[in-house]
Amino acid sequence: MSDTTVVIPNYNGIKYIEDCLDSIYQGSVVPEVIVVDNGSSDGSLTLVREKYKKARIISFDENTGFSKAVNAGIKAAETEYVLLLNNDTAAERHMVEELEKAVKEDKLAFSVCAKMINLHRPNLLDGAGDLYSALGWAYARGKDKDISAYDKPCRVFSACAGAAIYRREVFEKIGFFDESHFAYLEDVDIGYRANINGYHNIYEPAAKVRHAGSAVSGSRHNAFKVRLSARNSVYLVYKNMPFLQIVLNLPFLLAGYLIKIFFFALKGMGGSYLKGLLLGIKLCRSKEGRSRKVRFRVRNLRNYAWIQGQLWVNIFRRFA
Repeated sequence: MSDTTVVIPNYNGIKYIEDCLDSIYQGSVVPEVIVVDNGSSDGSLTLVREKYKKARIISFDENTGFSKAVNAGIKAAETEYVLLLNNDTAAERHMVEELEKAVKEDKLAFSVCAKMINLHRPNLLDGAGDLYSALGWAYARGKDKDISAYDKPCRVFSACAGAAIYRREVFEKIGFFDESHFAYLEDVDIGYRANINGYHNIYEPAAKVRHAGSAVSGSRHNAFKVRLSARNSVYLVYKNMPFLQIVLNLPFLLAGYLIKIFFFALKGMGGSYLKGLLLGIKLCRSKEGRSRKVRFRVRNLRNYAWIQGQLWVNIFRRFA
């Protein structure tokens, strides 16, 4: 029996969900599977019910967002570990086994993410863990690089929740995925909180998964994604950085936002990005946003120092 439950959030995933579930059930380790449906209207929920009788199903009447969906699956799981998997992925045979092995080897591991390979261009990486910099930018490490690269396990800033295993008991200590995010940057946020509390987020290249990407939003850049990501980028900084750390990084953050404004303006989405920034400020000032700010504790000072080092060095890694 596996010590892991696979949680798959699904929203109108008829194009991919079958390959995703087949890859899990045909793996070297067959875990329990929970599919959390976010009000799909394309028949994908019916397909899961009819073809995959072993899968447990949690269904919502509407699209509640990624964070609420995976939280429901995590709380319903009874195993020591939960593995979050996007519905537009196909796992290689030993993925679950390799992620389980990696998370068990490091007692401080909160998460371990897989080597994500571009489904449509299988010679390229889709991501090898997530990094976050003082510019306020989060990005997939190794994206669009050759798949032969990034072949060593290492600590990363956060795991991409598209294919990552988590130690379930740690959620009770640091909190679950923040449902204020709805989608985008929620995995960086929870990885940030894990770092603050001294836990590790790890990349394991022996665990491989193919990923289509942007299956729900429809494209790499669109108005919805740009607006929501901009909002969440402001909230991420406010929520996780103590005041003095915000002041320390403010020149970098302002530069990062200005570069993004110019970048999205060239793509005709500057207005969407600016609107997202304003929505982020509004969220930070709201009662909900203030209540979720991570409380600074002196005992975590060493962890904050490690984080700050990552924030600075990841500026250069982004352009390497």
